[in-house]
Amino acid sequence: MDTAVAAVLAGLSAGQVVPYLGPGVLALAGPACPLPASPQALVKHLTAKASVPHKLLGNLTAAAQFIENFKHRKTVAAAMREAFAPAVAPTALHRLLADIAGLPLIVHAWYDDLPQRALAGRGDWGMVQGVSQAEHQGVWCHHFDAAGTLTTPEAASAWTTLLYQPLGSVAPAGNFLVSDSDFVEVLTEIDIQTPIPAEVQRRRAGRQFLFLGCRFDDQLGRTFARQVMKRSSDQHYAVLPETPSRNEARFLAQHGIEVLALSLADFTACLAGEAMPAQALAG
Repeated sequence: MDTAVAAVLAGLSAGQVVPYLGPGVLALAGPACPLPASPQALVKHLTAKASVPHKLLGNLTAAAQFIENFKHRKTVAAAMREAFAPAVAPTALHRLLADIAGLPLIVHAWYDDLPQRALAGRGDWGMVQGVSQAEHQGVWCHHFDAAGTLTTPEAASAWTTLLYQPLGSVAPAGNFLVSDSDFVEVLTEIDIQTPIPAEVQRRRAGRQFLFLGCRFDDQLGRTFARQVMKRSSDQHYAVLPETPSRNEARFLAQHGIEVLALSLADFTACLAGEAMPAQALAG
């Protein structure tokens, strides 16, 4: 385990390992964090604002679709902005990743703005965010510079670090992919990579991915990870202290993802240069 962690840390420093952050990273913000840290927590927030059939209460995308159909898309967008409105400081992990000056690409597959906040002290980065076809017909993503100003796809080639948020984000413009119809549009084209920005495709080539705060126990999450990884390296890593489910284990094996069985807190300590935790050494 210590050899694999050391290889990941060296790869991050050299810009050869791409961090892929999921909602579980918010656990590092502590138990009092007001932001939804899972699809289950987010759907509770949305359904507290609008009634949906009981069978949809545990299904984020279906619940969002029901609200969109019967309350309007603006209701979904407003509830999403409210859910992720609290200002939360970046975690130590966000700050450490932002401090890797030569890191070419960070993928953030959740809706909070902690990565942007962590990168705010730099001026050499920008964002590419997925947008909903319901609000931006014919457009798959928007590009924003470090100041949060909408810019052109061509500008992205000059950024040292590109933050890719395939699901959108609360900041700077409150664009979200969250309903069934949002994902149907994207999934129709994602196999031929149309929704994946060209600069993301260029920067991922030959690189390894490191999944942090991600679980692969639903088809949607697996599909996005698979498509974002496409045409990269054939070896990747996932910090995953829990025992993978059968579907997760199959996905990990299929895509050459080696499990680092330590907690996010322990991995963050390693990234900070602290001594390897005993449990990591034991792994």
